[in-house]
Amino acid sequence: MDTSNAHPPSNTGRVGILLSGRGSNFEAIYRKSTEEAANFKIVTVISNKRKARGLERARELGIPAYHIAPRKYENRENYESAIVDILNEHQCRLVCLAGYMRLVGERLLQDFPNRIMNIHPALLPAFPGLDAQKQALEYGVKVSGCTVHFVDGGMDTGPIILQTPVPIEEGDDEESLSQRILTQEHRLYSKAISLFFNNKLKIQGRRVIILE
Repeated sequence: MDTSNAHPPSNTGRVGILLSGRGSNFEAIYRKSTEEAANFKIVTVISNKRKARGLERARELGIPAYHIAPRKYENRENYESAIVDILNEHQCRLVCLAGYMRLVGERLLQDFPNRIMNIHPALLPAFPGLDAQKQALEYGVKVSGCTVHFVDGGMDTGPIILQTPVPIEEGDDEESLSQRILTQEHRLYSKAISLFFNNKLKIQGRRVIILE
């Protein structure tokens, strides 16, 4: 499937961010969006956690920020409908998960097909889910890294867009490895977003082709 069909070229690709915590990747994306050559901007930030640092930071930056509490809704569909309403209100064309600690459900997937991205601190399909860096260290791999992928209904199972390896060094612990991976995450995520809005991503089955 060619994701460019529904997304004509634009210098102001509109991005919605979903997060649950500090929003490190959100801030990295925001910094990239302020560069002169950027082809996207963050138009809203939504969190399932009222005290998420990322929400506070978004408000400091003047970005509309919302807390949507899952417990206030009867089910996940209703909860996600509230999120979709906000994303549509801000005319978001791409949704980026930045430390969003919930599985994405059918409602979001239906309303934003092949328009939801996530970044994971491992070279998928290895070490999906939580504590990926800890998993990598315990397994004894020599190389870890990070992956930007489109989101589907599984846990870190969607088509892979970009990956960057990060060698594991002698004496690494979870904190040191996580920090080096995070540095690469900050670079890689914005690159994937830019490719999306430049109409350079084409999905063929499980493969994402980067067009020249």
